[in-house]
Amino acid sequence: MKLSFSPASPFARKVRIAAIELGLIDRIEFIPATVVPGQPNDEYSRITPLKKLPVLILDNGDVILDSYVIVEYLDELAGGGKLIPASGPTRWKVKTEHSMLQGMLDSMLLCRYENMVRPEPLRWQAWADDHWARAWNGMARFEKQAETLSRPLDIAQIALTCVLGYADFRFADCGWRKAFPNLDAFHQKMLERPSVKISLPPPA
Repeated sequence: MKLSFSPASPFARKVRIAAIELGLIDRIEFIPATVVPGQPNDEYSRITPLKKLPVLILDNGDVILDSYVIVEYLDELAGGGKLIPASGPTRWKVKTEHSMLQGMLDSMLLCRYENMVRPEPLRWQAWADDHWARAWNGMARFEKQAETLSRPLDIAQIALTCVLGYADFRFADCGWRKAFPNLDAFHQKMLERPSVKISLPPPA
């Protein structure tokens, strides 16, 4: 299997953490890829017209995307029910939490593009502020969800770790640690896991 990735991508990081935790990391070849808004990448567009990281390319050439579906595939490959509960109310709770966290990361990435990539005369600050509020309000919600922060490792916890890591990486002065001490404690505990420490993005 091959995984397209960038060390800076929180979505690719999610898959890397999951692969390590599932014991599958040695079966994956990592292929660096660069995807930048406004810059064509015809080779990558042939893999996925969405131009999003990551994608998993199976040995038979089939392509699996997006990051959640890739983790779901890896979880099944590892026997199932490891990071995504197989059934029952917990399955839907974890999947719903993950969807919220995925949306938070999407909003944070859009903020990054708006403030750093879009030409300054074209920037729409109210739009960026709205997307940042979605991420911030999501963190505020998870701050209050003690059960989410303390249960055995699952895909929602991995995604939350990637949200907080991306906040450190791209929004270092946002103050999330002071605002959300429970999330700070959760993140510090997660950093004790080799999968989380190894996959940290490079210094900005």
